Amino acid sequence: MAIADLEWREMEGDDCEFHYGDGTNEAQDSDFPTVERSRLQDMLSLLGLETYQVQKLSLQDALQISSDSVRNWAPQAPRDLPWTFLRKLQALNAEARNSTTVVPDTPPDARPVEKESQVEEIVYWDTAEDISADIYSFSELPTPDTPVNPLDLLCALLLSSDSFLQQEIVLKMSLCQFALPLILPDSENHGHTFLLWALRGVMRTWWAQAPRGVGGLREDSVVLPRAPTFAFVRMEVSSNSKSQLLNALLSPGHKQRDCFWHRDLSVGTSPREIADGLVEISWFLPSGREDLDLFPEPVAFLNLRGDIGSHWLQFKLLTEVSSAVFILTDNISRKEYKLLSSMKGSATKCYFILSPCRGKRNTNLRLLGRLLPVLRVDHSHVLVKVSSTDSARFVHRLRSIVAHVARSPCRRLSLEDMAHAARKLGLRVDEDGEECQRAKGRMERVTGATMGVLRLQGDPGGTGAQVDRELRQAPWAGGPAGVLQDFITGLGSPSPGEKQYFLRWMEWGLAWAAQLRPRQPPEPAAALRAKPGGAADASEPSRPEPLGLEHFLREMGQLYEAETCLVEAGKLSAGQRRFAHFPGLALELLLMGLPLELVDGTTLSAPLRWVTGLLKELHAYLGRRSRLVVLSALGVPGTGKSTLLNTMFGLRFATGRARGPRGAFMQLVTVAESFSQDLGCDHILVIDSGGLIAGALATAGGRFELEVSLATLIMGLSNVTVVTLADTRDIPPAVLQAFLRLEKAGHMPSYQFVHQNLHDVPVPGPKPRDRWWLLEQPGDVSRVTIQADKQADGLRTLADFAFCDPEKLHIWHIPSLWHGVPPMAAVSLGYSEAIFELKRCLLENIRNGLSNPNRSVQQLIELVRRL
Repeated sequence: MAIADLEWREMEGDDCEFHYGDGTNEAQDSDFPTVERSRLQDMLSLLGLETYQVQKLSLQDALQISSDSVRNWAPQAPRDLPWTFLRKLQALNAEARNSTTVVPDTPPDARPVEKESQVEEIVYWDTAEDISADIYSFSELPTPDTPVNPLDLLCALLLSSDSFLQQEIVLKMSLCQFALPLILPDSENHGHTFLLWALRGVMRTWWAQAPRGVGGLREDSVVLPRAPTFAFVRMEVSSNSKSQLLNALLSPGHKQRDCFWHRDLSVGTSPREIADGLVEISWFLPSGREDLDLFPEPVAFLNLRGDIGSHWLQFKLLTEVSSAVFILTDNISRKEYKLLSSMKGSATKCYFILSPCRGKRNTNLRLLGRLLPVLRVDHSHVLVKVSSTDSARFVHRLRSIVAHVARSPCRRLSLEDMAHAARKLGLRVDEDGEECQRAKGRMERVTGATMGVLRLQGDPGGTGAQVDRELRQAPWAGGPAGVLQDFITGLGSPSPGEKQYFLRWMEWGLAWAAQLRPRQPPEPAAALRAKPGGAADASEPSRPEPLGLEHFLREMGQLYEAETCLVEAGKLSAGQRRFAHFPGLALELLLMGLPLELVDGTTLSAPLRWVTGLLKELHAYLGRRSRLVVLSALGVPGTGKSTLLNTMFGLRFATGRARGPRGAFMQLVTVAESFSQDLGCDHILVIDSGGLIAGALATAGGRFELEVSLATLIMGLSNVTVVTLADTRDIPPAVLQAFLRLEKAGHMPSYQFVHQNLHDVPVPGPKPRDRWWLLEQPGDVSRVTIQADKQADGLRTLADFAFCDPEKLHIWHIPSLWHGVPPMAAVSLGYSEAIFELKRCLLENIRNGLSNPNRSVQQLIELVRRL
């Protein structure tokens, strides 16, 4: 006992001290030794990203179609890794993080040379000491075939990307159920960035249980809800892996979800070079199913990569924003005691997960016994996990602790709240840039005003007279008043970046303003099968349409359309026009990746003059690179059209029944100049249509005739059309009618049929008999539809069309989108791979001339007028 007391006094007399709670920038600078300053540049050079440190990599750069878009190949060198990762992430491939292995035939002289300092850091453990395989960043000697740690690749890519590509990367990672970066370390500039903007675009849906009564589904940005948060950190060495422990904690049953990356996910991985100090976040979100829900409410989990002693600033932030902190360590010595004693007075609950080293058990317990009163916790906050511990029981106990803390009064913060705490500690918040904040202010002026001033939505028949009245009443020196004028002012920003920020803020601002009430759970599969594609019956009342960007652009289009009519009628001189620049503004949005409305979703009519004006602006902008291929998608609601196009090309078409397209929207995809000659076009114009009516009432009423006109227009403009099917035996009636009309007009459409497995029922691969069944055996609804166009030789089927070749017809069977039950389900690997094969097939057909020949923009304008 005397020896222990002497040891204790010696420890107390040591003047080495840690300070807790000050937010000075010096604390942040001290995180990085001098040698770290060159590691980032070495990593960026290795990955070929050094050229993107001034002019950042943009979303448009990442989405260009190149020769790599039709190849599924392994990276040949480290500089291929960022592009391979981006391509797989765009395709929602759950193995995107595995894109770190360079093929073995890489020449030895092209492989990175081991740094002497790196070799010195390697620690080899005796397996007899019950040390697990994961010893974090210094556990394994890098091999030539694994030159880059996946977390280093992610950090390097985020540091080389602009704000909008960062947002896209994080969004796709979320869909793959990867843990998301929250604090991005930057050793070169001595700073860390809290990624609030990058995370703001991630929308998640979960079951929200009401305090009283029945709960419902809630959809929101992940930065807004306040939820209990649990941080997991490492102190010095721990033989227990935080990442694997977190994955087990988030996984119901025996099937583990790999949200957080760990070394067992691949053959091997290199030590981290630049990712130490990274903080990741993931959530558990309830589904409303008791057999799957580990917690009754959303719970956030944070993971600090690296040792807390080397990344004290991040640790300070985690202790200020978390409901509880779990500290993993193998040893508590004098150094660790002083480190944690500086947390004295913190309101955060601390838990320890120990795996004591042999021979130090008594010392650990003695020092821990003195530390617990300092942190105001008891022995119930100490968990011991060694190799003989039952992992399942340990995870169950850990889950019980999390649930107990979440049920009791505890700290609950949103990511916006955490960003405030980060600012106080001196961290940079990505959303605080001047352009972003100015754009946010403009959005607030628009969304804070009365929305009723968008007066020209609805019946196209009365639009001309209404605009005529407005044009005559308004002063000629002015412009559109109120909300629309504020919106146009926001688009008129001289900075492209600020304009893009404004559009993103507008999308979110309008979504927040029109948040729906909690919805009931989705219909069971049986009910969905009764209504193909999950489409609502035509007799059901239509849902109210939430206000979106398309309504502002539709208002601009109708003003332009009516003003052009007045000029053509001689009622207005060309010099008096005020809206002639509107198509140019809309073109800028199209080039930024915003879907533009081609067909009005309310009236299913195409504003001819507006679309023509827009295409003329596009023709002038593209100049010599104006060869277009038009690719479109048609089908009934719920068959995955928009998600398919988004996954295939990285686009941003609205998805889901509440936000899906009603008319038709278009986006432009650029083909890299190095590939355009080979592919035979410079750009691909992608058109996504609203769902076509299905079911027994599909041919009833005037709506069906409008949908036939919509399908005829879209297929007539397209070089190739993807038709999504709810049932492999039934083509949407409006599509069949469009086939008939186009054949009479002499148009030979090119098409692909896609059947997606919506109900998790195994489906066989495409077989020849599927083709003949679709060609010769139309379903009951299609039979009724075709009967209307019955000719002298009897009932028309798809096989009767002159352009239909049964040997070339391909029915693509696409697996279910989700692997598991949302919201915790990831996109299935089978879905991602099938979409990639479909994309490759479509591009190969375009390159080999199997689709209709490409058109110039001028030819497209003529087609719009004719159709």
